[in-house]
Formats: sequence, C-alpha cells, structure tokens
Amino acid sequence: MKIKLREIARLLGGDVIGIDDVIISNVRPIEEASEGDITFIASKKYLAQLQTTKATAILAPPQTVASGKNMLIVADPYVAFGKLLALFYPLEHGISGVSPDAYIEDGAIVSPDATVFAGAFISRGAKIEKGVVLYPGVYIGRDVSIGENSILYANVSVYYSCIIGKRVILHSGVVIGSDGFGFAAPGLSNTKIPQVGFVQIDDDVEIGANTTIDRATMTRTWIQRNVKIDNLVQIAHNVVVGENSVITSQVGISGSTKLGKSVIVGGQTGMAGWLKIGDNVTIAARSGLHRDIESNQTVGGIPPLPYKQWLKLEALKLKLPEMKKTIDELVKKVESLQEKVNKSSSEG
Repeated sequence: MKIKLREIARLLGGDVIGIDDVIISNVRPIEEASEGDITFIASKKYLAQLQTTKATAILAPPQTVASGKNMLIVADPYVAFGKLLALFYPLEHGISGVSPDAYIEDGAIVSPDATVFAGAFISRGAKIEKGVVLYPGVYIGRDVSIGENSILYANVSVYYSCIIGKRVILHSGVVIGSDGFGFAAPGLSNTKIPQVGFVQIDDDVEIGANTTIDRATMTRTWIQRNVKIDNLVQIAHNVVVGENSVITSQVGISGSTKLGKSVIVGGQTGMAGWLKIGDNVTIAARSGLHRDIESNQTVGGIPPLPYKQWLKLEALKLKLPEMKKTIDELVKKVESLQEKVNKSSSEG
C-alpha cells in the first residue's frame, strides 16, 4: 500500500507538521524504520530516537518537537498505530463461503455470507450470521447464535444455547459454556448440580487462547460489551464482567462474582466467589481477593491492600533478613541485661 501522509492524517484525525504529501508504504518500529515508513512514539523514553530514526513520518503526541521531521500529531499515538496496522495489514481469511467438508446439521441456519472452513461442526438450531468466520475444528452446539462478523479460530467450542454477539473474536482453544463447577457435599458424595443456564458474550469482546467461560447454573454468565480477556483465563458460572474491562493471563474468577465497568485485573490474580468489584477498579498482578472492592480503587496483594500501602509492604519484605538480624541482636542484648539485673538483685 502507498498513501500520502495527509490522507493518513485525515483518516486518523491528526495534524501534519512538515511535508504532508510524502508517500508512506509501511508501518515499522522507530529503531527499524526507514524511508517510506511511518513509526510512532507513545512514551517519553523514545524521544531521544526522534532525531536518529530514518522514518519518513512519525506519529507523536501533542507538544512533541523534532526539527526537520515530518510529524503526525495525534491525541493517542498507540491507538493511531493500531488503526494504521489494520489499514496496512487487513485480516484475510483465505476463503469465502461454506466448505462442503463442514458438517451442518439439519435445522441450523448459516448465512450464505458466512465463511465456514472444512471440519467445522454446526449443530441443529444454531444460527450463524453474515460475516462470521468459523475455522477448522470449531464446534457450535445446539441453539447457539453467533452475531455478525465474529471470528472463531481453530478448535473453539461453544456449547448449547450460548449467545455470541457481533464482532466477537474467540482465539484457538476457547471453550464457552462448559459446565460450571457445581457439586453438593463436596469431598463426600460430590453430587453434581446440573448447570442449565448459558453464557452471553456481548459485542466487540475478544477472548484469548485456551480461556474457559462456564455456563451459569440457572441464568447466565455474562461478558459485557468490549471486554478483552487474555489467554488462559478461567471464568466460573454466573460471573458478570462489566463492559470495557480487561482481564490478563492466568486470572481465575470464582462463581457469582461480579465485576463492574472498566475493571483491570493483573495476571495470576484469584477471586473468591460472590464478590462485588466496583467500576474503575485496578487490581495488581498476583493478588488474591476475598472481599468486595469499592469503585475507583487500585489494590494489590493478599489480602488486597490500597496500592501504595501494598508497595510499601512489598518493599519491606526485602529488608526482613536485615530486620531479623537486628531483632536477634536486640533480644541477646535484652537477655544479657536481664541476666545482669537478676544477678545484681540476688547479690543485693
């Protein structure tokens, strides 16, 4: 692709400083960019590379100054960078239409504008909307609905009655709607409680590889609009994840916990069941939550503490060996003093 810088500025809603009719043919990192490339800086640590980069143009935030460089000033260079990548490298799925080697049961409804690869299985009662892409090995259960322009990569499984919205991306190995972990008399009879609910995934959600989301016991497990979930995450039955939230790798969320809007969860965090996490909460990596968290807080640790307090506690841990040594020395001194006092008292 070849496009003039001013056309890119129009697409991104930015302003050009320098020559606006230079031709851009690629997007590359600032240290690798050369003539014809556009690059970006999203943090101050890259400012020193502005003068040395060979890029033809640079995406940069407001108030950035670089003499002799063609700059495209945008509010958020990283967001603009993502849009440029989508422009220069559009996603292509290779085929269109339904492969004759896909298995579609009677009673399933598949749009002629969907793309279904060989080896996909679509059960009766399922509804596949236009623009949907189902890669090899995808399993769609009974009465599942998949909204327009959603992409399910290889070996995704969507169990019966689950609802997938529009523009949803499910990466390889994702399992939607497996049974919630419900057993009566655990450790004794382990009597299974049937899980008869479903999973609802709203529009514009993206879920990473090998993540699992359990169906509800009776109602729904609900992943709301524009949630982004990393690889290897476990979400249990009846959980609600509020819109625009971000959950990173290896997080485990126990049953019936509810996350508010715009919650950010760091990797390897675990949450007990039935918790309520408020809007705009940020949780540091490797935290363990066993209590509710009110809105607009940043917490970390086990148990969760206000973020600054948790950082101080973590810093103190490094000093524990030195502190123990000091305490041991003080104990010896106290014991020595006590012996002297006792000896003095007995002699008196």
